[in-house]
Amino acid sequence: MATATASRRDILHRRIRLIVGVTIGYNLIEAVIAITAGSVASSAALVGFGLDSTIEVLSAAAVAWQFTRRDPERWEKPTLRVIAVAFFALAIYVTATSLTALFTAERPEHSTIGIVLTAVSVAIMPFLSYAERRAGRELGSATAVADSKQTLICTYLSAAVLVGLVANSLLGWWWADAAAGLVIAAFAVREGIEAWRGDACATSVGMLLEDEDDEHHDHDHHDHDHQHDHHRR
Repeated sequence: MATATASRRDILHRRIRLIVGVTIGYNLIEAVIAITAGSVASSAALVGFGLDSTIEVLSAAAVAWQFTRRDPERWEKPTLRVIAVAFFALAIYVTATSLTALFTAERPEHSTIGIVLTAVSVAIMPFLSYAERRAGRELGSATAVADSKQTLICTYLSAAVLVGLVANSLLGWWWADAAAGLVIAAFAVREGIEAWRGDACATSVGMLLEDEDDEHHDHDHHDHDHQHDHHRR
């Protein structure tokens, strides 16, 4: 049974590495396209969306690094801290860009590339988030689950920017994506606090079980030695 469990853990480790690898690759491409398109259209929302993608790369890269370690569960605490900081950075930046857009009443130009890019992200990101969250929960990895939430918030941000771009182009509602961005920033703060507090456990579910098994084994071994000594007397 122990061999099967170890084998399953190896499969989950590889699966998480693959998911975060795809996430990193996609977000790098997304960042370049969004920042370029946002600059052309003078869209603060699109530029902010592109910079958010770089924050998601940071979070995913931290998890990728963790799961290249020989014993990933031992690196839960520092990785959770990195993810928490990524959440806070996301919240600060989205809040700043949203408030700036509202105060300056900047009306971005229509961006077909921006609409297509955010629509694709809304379609792809939920699947990456679900796959990583499912693998993370089975593995008992707080970091993988936290990173999946980061990806999910990026999905919400994609949807908000998409709605904002479409509403601006069709209805002239220049403030729509900025207002949605503030709501998403609040969610990011909440998830960041949860990730930061998550280090209080410092260990995954798997580590706790392994430690209990080790303690139980050591206790049984001690009892066995005690009985053996008593028998020899």
